[in-house]
Amino acid sequence: MSFVTHLECANCGDRYPAGEVHNLCTACGKPLWVRYDLDAVKQRVRKQDLAGRASTLWRFLELLPVSDPAHIVSLGETSTPILRAGRLAAHFGMAELFIKDESRLPTGSFKARGMALAVTMANQFGLKKLAVPTAGNAGGAMATYAARAGMRSWVFMPEDTPATNKKECHLAGARTYTVNGLIDDCGSIVARGEKEKGWFNVSTLKEPYRIEGKKTMGLELAEQLGWELPDVILYPTGGGTGLIGMWKAFGELEHMGWLSSSRRPRMIACQSTGCAPIVAAFQQGKRFAERCDNASTIASGIRVPSAVGDFMIIDAIRESGGVAMAAPEEDISTWMRLAASSDGIAICPETAVCLGVLEQLLESGGIDRKEKVVVFNTGAAQKYPEAVQERLPAIDLTKPIPWDEI
Repeated sequence: MSFVTHLECANCGDRYPAGEVHNLCTACGKPLWVRYDLDAVKQRVRKQDLAGRASTLWRFLELLPVSDPAHIVSLGETSTPILRAGRLAAHFGMAELFIKDESRLPTGSFKARGMALAVTMANQFGLKKLAVPTAGNAGGAMATYAARAGMRSWVFMPEDTPATNKKECHLAGARTYTVNGLIDDCGSIVARGEKEKGWFNVSTLKEPYRIEGKKTMGLELAEQLGWELPDVILYPTGGGTGLIGMWKAFGELEHMGWLSSSRRPRMIACQSTGCAPIVAAFQQGKRFAERCDNASTIASGIRVPSAVGDFMIIDAIRESGGVAMAAPEEDISTWMRLAASSDGIAICPETAVCLGVLEQLLESGGIDRKEKVVVFNTGAAQKYPEAVQERLPAIDLTKPIPWDEI
């Protein structure tokens, strides 16, 4: 059974019945929250009960919107490890630095969490055609889960999206199109196609269930850390669904009394100087962000010039006592190499931005070097061959091997 009571607009508070297909709020056009009877959940399950369940995101089923497990569309969404980054911590002069590695999920990124839930709910509602705009990983995840469910899918992506993502969507059978614009331009095409083609729009926060999948990052983190949350979470922020979802998860756990402390982490939204609309709005004291024109960053997952849930991101940051901050675009490849060469943890360019922000906050005192810090690695570095331009020395076997240079 599902413990969902209703859906609620994150902006105006209008309520919508559960068990029906919804996109945005019909009154104000903003995203919807999924709300649960948390007291009933608390009566049904204890946190200790999770220990006997499979180590997947579905272990939190009572806090997910699925009413019939037979409709679950899964590719084995395993719990992801929290890796201690000892040498990287030493580089920063920190006591504790951890990286939660979401690259272990199906399709190689955290997008699997959101799309597993979105496609599962589409399956539950009997939907057969899905469409999404993407900067890369979301499209691959949606196409793959749609294929798993036997659904048809359409993906629209900027023409300079990483080649790996294009191939991933194509291989999964999606009708895949490149667009000479940014992700919000792709989003406009998807929105128009709702009437023209009759597909269901699974854009970030334009349907209410991807956030419930991303929420499991927060639930999982809390469980893995013994229900004691870290002091600080740094999260690469484009559409921001993961940051919003985790903040929602912490609130739900707190309501049920599962957390060992009422102290929640400071949420740090990390962007690149090449595309930082949330940073600009936060610094200006605004709740809604202006579109970032001419957005440009190699970290394609956070190249989101206009986030639908901008106010939800900023609300979570401010409630947590956190900040939104940008790191220099030109340093991304340097941070990627430092993480991999220091601790053997290959991070995506979006997560490299978090390391640039971490350095700034440590230097300014925004983060104390004794605090427990978790950085989310949202995708596999191998999916971004364009992000690192290396020039490797060559050995010519027709000549003597230059041992003194090796």
